[in-house]
Amino acid sequence: MSNLNDYATLLDDAAREVREVGQFDPTGRLSLADAYEIQSLSIKRRVGRGERRVGVKMGFTSRAKMVQMGLSDVIWGRLTDGMQIEDGASTSFARFVHPRVEPEIAFVLKRPLEGNVTGPQALAAVEAIAPALEIIDSRYKEFKFSLPEVIADNASSSGFVVGAWQSPTIDFSNLGLTLNIDGRVVQVGSTAALLGHPLRSLVAAARLSALAGEPLQAGWIVMAGGATPAEWIKPGQYVSLDMERMGTTGFHVQE
Repeated sequence: MSNLNDYATLLDDAAREVREVGQFDPTGRLSLADAYEIQSLSIKRRVGRGERRVGVKMGFTSRAKMVQMGLSDVIWGRLTDGMQIEDGASTSFARFVHPRVEPEIAFVLKRPLEGNVTGPQALAAVEAIAPALEIIDSRYKEFKFSLPEVIADNASSSGFVVGAWQSPTIDFSNLGLTLNIDGRVVQVGSTAALLGHPLRSLVAAARLSALAGEPLQAGWIVMAGGATPAEWIKPGQYVSLDMERMGTTGFHVQE
């Protein structure tokens, strides 16, 4: 392969056809700018098929993960309406290659948010917050990838579920949460795992999306990042999140 569009086509086809692909940049030689361009081109293919942009997702929002990946900043991906699963609904396992799930907190914006903003400025643009779950599903074989490869692959984002929206006046800086599979607690965490405060993730989303020429829009959802390690999911399971003061959200995994 010789150009970025070839890589975008490879990854988009892999997601659409639900199949693994081998690594194309295992040593991480691609620039991050090129990796994000591949991601952008891949998402444009989805939009060309009728999907609609509805927001962004943040990744590597824990300090430990940043250190592990040799990063000084978070990464991000793009959300479309084709990725959203209704709260409490079912999704087919056959949509994914090797899916995992992470508990998150989501923001929905009441006005655009662009560039270098402060925490209070970001909060003032928030219409509501909600407990949320993200299905991550790398298209690479054995879930192995370099940093540019995961960015190119839409930061592994494949699906998301958002619970009931709540007032952003709730103090969401350190809310306890549990990730549950079939009613059994599999992960325990807190929203404070997200850069020390989830609002910092929204601030980063405003900065990075604006740099890409795609500033956050009114009505967009921002998924703030995984609050615990991800868990593998399997057909037949019910996956749920219980979040202090925010309620629950979940989805069923069908064959």
